[in-house]
Amino acid sequence: MSSWGKIQRSGWIFPTVTLCINGFFTALRPLEPFITPYLTSEIKNLTLEEVTNQIFPVWTYSYLALLFPVFLLTDYLRYKPVIILQGISFITAWLILLLASGVPAMQAMESVYGLVAATEIAYYAYIYSVVSPDHYQRVTSYCRSISLIGYTAGSVIGQLLVSLGGVSYFYLNVIGLCSACIAFIASLFLPMPKRSMFFHKTLSREITETETIENKPPHPPITNEDQGSHGENVSPAELASAGKLSNQDPLQSTSHRHFFRVLLQLLMNLKDCYSTKQLIYWSLWWALATTGYNQILNYVQVLWEHVEPSQNSTIYNGGVEALATLLGAVTSFSVGYVKINWDLSGELALAIFTGLDAGALFLMCFIRNIWVCYASFLVFKSSYMLLITIATFQIAINLSEERYALIFGFNTFIALALQTIVTVIVVDSKGLGLDIVTQFLVYACYFAIIAGIFLLRSTYIIITTLCKRKKQQLTDDPPQNTKNKEPVEPGETHIGTKL
Repeated sequence: MSSWGKIQRSGWIFPTVTLCINGFFTALRPLEPFITPYLTSEIKNLTLEEVTNQIFPVWTYSYLALLFPVFLLTDYLRYKPVIILQGISFITAWLILLLASGVPAMQAMESVYGLVAATEIAYYAYIYSVVSPDHYQRVTSYCRSISLIGYTAGSVIGQLLVSLGGVSYFYLNVIGLCSACIAFIASLFLPMPKRSMFFHKTLSREITETETIENKPPHPPITNEDQGSHGENVSPAELASAGKLSNQDPLQSTSHRHFFRVLLQLLMNLKDCYSTKQLIYWSLWWALATTGYNQILNYVQVLWEHVEPSQNSTIYNGGVEALATLLGAVTSFSVGYVKINWDLSGELALAIFTGLDAGALFLMCFIRNIWVCYASFLVFKSSYMLLITIATFQIAINLSEERYALIFGFNTFIALALQTIVTVIVVDSKGLGLDIVTQFLVYACYFAIIAGIFLLRSTYIIITTLCKRKKQQLTDDPPQNTKNKEPVEPGETHIGTKL
């Protein structure tokens, strides 16, 4: 085997660098901060109401419909084909945006963009299948950081070209298309993983074990009781069969029974993930807040366009998006250096900063000034990034890699389901079809309600904890005149004992 082949098969540097190249150019989208001005400009000649009530909602519906099937397909196909599919989808979306016009064409573009969003899970899950656990933390930080850098770079490039160069939005779209092509080409060079988290975990383990099975004494047959939850213990016959299939496509050797067994295991793991109240409440905040956050990201440009039309003045959407991303990265990074009792104060932090998000949205609604809107968006996005980072490590701290991906995927699915309901009722022209200012007033009230829920919850936690501590103090330091009293049972105070 050549040295190049060895690097591709066993090294972690090559797949990490290749994936980072793919992630950077996928995120490099100079047009995205200006997508609403582009659609409402003379190039596309759409109205703000058409963009808001007929075009943008399609992305939410498409994303929700595709998320779960793509989640299963990603693991079943072992990531790389889905990353390639994401590149093809991105190119298709940009071509439609570049060449087509009219509401139906833009709705088709949003449908394809929903597929792009759904396939993003393959990008973040791929690296865990080709590198050893020793490198997980490092490669995860690389892949996530490079995406933020790519998005920031795209926003800055777009802003500079529009403000200083007077470049048309059309050419920003061309740059985005070229960037998507580079990302697609990079995805073709990714090594094909031999395993995945769920469907191909067992098979890859079997194949590895067949390499040494010939020199080992035979093992007794396995009963159903002895077999592990993931099917890790297998009989010699099964190992021999796996050895014969080692040079075949694992997809062909995966039976329908195995497929449904994996689905059942996913459901059992999901049940275990939500076995504690703390995980349930953190996941509840995740789903509720992400619903509102996605709505704000989808429609904030519409509000900016309403407050300050791009035809009347120079807009700074790209600069604001870049600065918001950087502030979000800084606040997320700072969480690692905050030393507090998250079990006691974590939900209070959720309440405080979610309330801050609500206040920022109220400012956008009632103060019709573009700079106030920009500043409020910076506060909103930074606060959300801070809280989602806290929620992420609080949920993931006691979860394995498989359950980590599963619970985050399910939380995202719940958030999308809620977002679809909100979109149908508030945004879609077939629903209430509210104007953009009223929409943001609804979102502000929505975040205020979330803040109120977690303020009550955190107050209950703090009061309960203080009462338990006081009760424990009384138990550990009893009165001196206890000569004639019966011993106190653990967890009781002397107030409730008999004389």
